[in-house]
Amino acid sequence: MKQGRPLFRSYLKVHFMFIFFPPIVLIILSAFVGVTVNEVNLDTLNQFYATLFLFGFIIVAFVLISWRFFLKLRRRLTSLQEAMALSAEHNPFPQPVPVQSNRMDEIDQLGSSFNWMIQQLEDSRTREREEELLRHRLIAGLSHDLRTPLTILRGHVIRLNKESVSSDGQSSLAEMDLTITRVGELMDDLFSYTLLTSGKQPFVPASTDIGRLVRASVAAWYPIFEEQDIQIDADIPAEDTFYWEADPKWLARVLDNLFQNIIRHAAEGKYISITVDVEKERVIVGDRGPGMDNSSYGHGAGIGLSAVSYMLAKMRLKAEFTTDETGTSVTIGRA
Repeated sequence: MKQGRPLFRSYLKVHFMFIFFPPIVLIILSAFVGVTVNEVNLDTLNQFYATLFLFGFIIVAFVLISWRFFLKLRRRLTSLQEAMALSAEHNPFPQPVPVQSNRMDEIDQLGSSFNWMIQQLEDSRTREREEELLRHRLIAGLSHDLRTPLTILRGHVIRLNKESVSSDGQSSLAEMDLTITRVGELMDDLFSYTLLTSGKQPFVPASTDIGRLVRASVAAWYPIFEEQDIQIDADIPAEDTFYWEADPKWLARVLDNLFQNIIRHAAEGKYISITVDVEKERVIVGDRGPGMDNSSYGHGAGIGLSAVSYMLAKMRLKAEFTTDETGTSVTIGRA
């Protein structure tokens, strides 16, 4: 960084000269005035008034120069502080501050360091976006490429099921088929989460009738719950409701994800409860499964729950999870 002249050293030099130079000049002039006093008929009183005027001028000038200096200093510091605190609407970083390279005092050096920091943050943000885009492309390609070998494996499992295999072999084939299904579901969740976080599925908030949306979601999932012999306990008021400023499609996907996790990991509990609490403006989804501490639920639902958390955060909502060996409850409310 270019080293300029120090601001406060210049200030001290100017004021030192302004304080000590005039008295020295006054002493020198007094010596000459003393020689010519008789010629110009200056008495002692006039010399006193002249000296008093000169010192008064020095004090007033000192105050004015100091006031101008600190006012300019305050203006520059305030401008720098506003630039550091204010960020543009579509830019997460503040704008660079103007710096005079021909001056480069302490404040200009601070502004130059601030601009360098902004540049480093912007470069880091650009690299992060490029890496995130590359990661999204890699995940999307990987999810797509793995579908073919999984389909082939499932085909071989189906073929082996038609052969005469021992009971242990049948059990192993059933476990293989279940594992292939789980891997396929995980890839679907991963692909969906990648599309979501990469902005491929736009967020369009609107005033949403929560009671109506939850009722429609439960109606859509009702045949699946009935097929799995899952008892449905729905408490959704028919008249009362409340509204959230949220994306209806995203909120429906959140409920779909929660219902899907119950089917995948808590179906053995044979129970699901859906409650719309109008008074507290929240939605509660519960089950009687083994709880999230169970390996199947805890590991298998991770990607889906990450997508749920991401969508809720974008809609300024949050999900609170309560889980134990008797079941899991998810409460969705305002953040």
